[in-house]
Amino acid sequence: MLSQTPALSRIPMPTLSEELGAWEDQVRPRLSQLRVQPQLEQIGRVRQVGDGVALVEGLPGTRLDELLLFDGGVHGMAVDLAEDLIGCVLLGDASAVAAGSEVRGSGAVARVPIGEALLGRVVDALGAPLDDGPPIATESFAPIEQPAPMIVERALVTRPLATGLVVVDAMIPLGRGQRELIIGDRGTGKTAIALDTIINQRGSDVICVYAAVGQKTAAVARVIEAVRQHGAPERCLFVVGEASAAPGLQWLAPYAACSMAEYFMYRGRDVLLVIDDLTKHAAVYRQLSLLLRRPPGREAYPGDIFYIHSRLLERAAHLAPERGGGSLTALPIAETQEGNISAYIPTNLISITDGQIYLDPRLFHADQKPAVDVGKSVSRVGGKTQAAPLQALAESLRLEYAQFLELEVFTRFGTMVDERTRKVIEHGRRIRAVLGQRQFEPQSLGVQVALLHALGSGVLDTLPLERIDAFRDGLEAWLREHDPAVLLLNDAAVALDAAALAALGAALQGLAASLAGPAPNPQVS
Repeated sequence: MLSQTPALSRIPMPTLSEELGAWEDQVRPRLSQLRVQPQLEQIGRVRQVGDGVALVEGLPGTRLDELLLFDGGVHGMAVDLAEDLIGCVLLGDASAVAAGSEVRGSGAVARVPIGEALLGRVVDALGAPLDDGPPIATESFAPIEQPAPMIVERALVTRPLATGLVVVDAMIPLGRGQRELIIGDRGTGKTAIALDTIINQRGSDVICVYAAVGQKTAAVARVIEAVRQHGAPERCLFVVGEASAAPGLQWLAPYAACSMAEYFMYRGRDVLLVIDDLTKHAAVYRQLSLLLRRPPGREAYPGDIFYIHSRLLERAAHLAPERGGGSLTALPIAETQEGNISAYIPTNLISITDGQIYLDPRLFHADQKPAVDVGKSVSRVGGKTQAAPLQALAESLRLEYAQFLELEVFTRFGTMVDERTRKVIEHGRRIRAVLGQRQFEPQSLGVQVALLHALGSGVLDTLPLERIDAFRDGLEAWLREHDPAVLLLNDAAVALDAAALAALGAALQGLAASLAGPAPNPQVS
């Protein structure tokens, strides 16, 4: 056997390196085709859940405002990051989440779909359709929370946003890019003013976004139906976080609506955002904060209650031309208790916004609708944007109306008044009649100019007070026949010259003369 060893050693044997090399050449192409890379996934568990919030443990890499995925398909958002627990607001049915169930991080913040496909639709705070329509076909998404435009990116508010309401457009005018608070007691017509403003945009290029926060489903349905009947629903978007929705969806609804509206603003278009209402939004946030064991402050609101509204409303702006020149006008709504505008949330919102439209319940019950209290209402920006024809005729209107309200108090006690005072009171009553307006009947700029000219020139002073409504109702048709030029006025028009005012005055005199007869007496049965 020893003699055979030299013969065996002469047989060629492959080395180990050659074997490994051959194996690597065979395996490497297959690995490159599969492109499989190892991933590390963190899985947490729910420690406690209830009332729309959950406490999660085992996800140390979670970031603030990160979207979390719960078993059962429910989403949540991390809002509190403690050393060993994560406070999470649920964005869905809390009954589908149980203690001990698994939670996974998504690595992304909450986003909503944006784009033209949203127009005409009703969606929730995450962009899911609620109108039984087809799925929303959009490929673009935007974070719910976005920074407000910087000062250098903004331009002056120079263009008016017409509401179609004489009392607002004449004495509390709004500009595109402004933040104007609508405030008043419950049931005084706050939503009606915002709704009429949306309907009035049917003749403009403004896109309207309505965000319902904590409203009853029936109330939201009435708003949507009114826009579909009287407005331009193809340029409107409804973001609904109704009272029956999860608290987290109610909280995120105005932020989601603002992100959807900003898509159009950054593309050079004008957008109107109505938030109805921020009082309920603050209440929902207070409940979530107390459930997450945040320290309460004044009226049990957390310390950052001012910040949640300021970071929302500061996103309204008029962008500079180099940024596209678009605008986002915000009309937030807030509710008061017994007219107390000095409460915590109303004072916060008044300090954030550029003015307020205050609705007085006493005026509402006196059948003065819209029940706008001109003395407590102010627009800190819109006066510079008011259309020139309207501005020239409304300069003294506020002062005349204030004088009338002061003098009217004395007439209630049967005080004898002289002829001059009686004329001021009669003129003031006609101002109040002109400022009254039925819902869903916004007035065009030309009709408003004609009404104010009729007031200023004394045409209405010779007309019986009970005929003022008939004068207003027939005004547009009369002008279309006798002075159609005034109906063509738009926001860019200049103040009317003497000849145009004279022609308008003659037409108004003719309408007043046709209505100056005695009012018919009602039949007594």
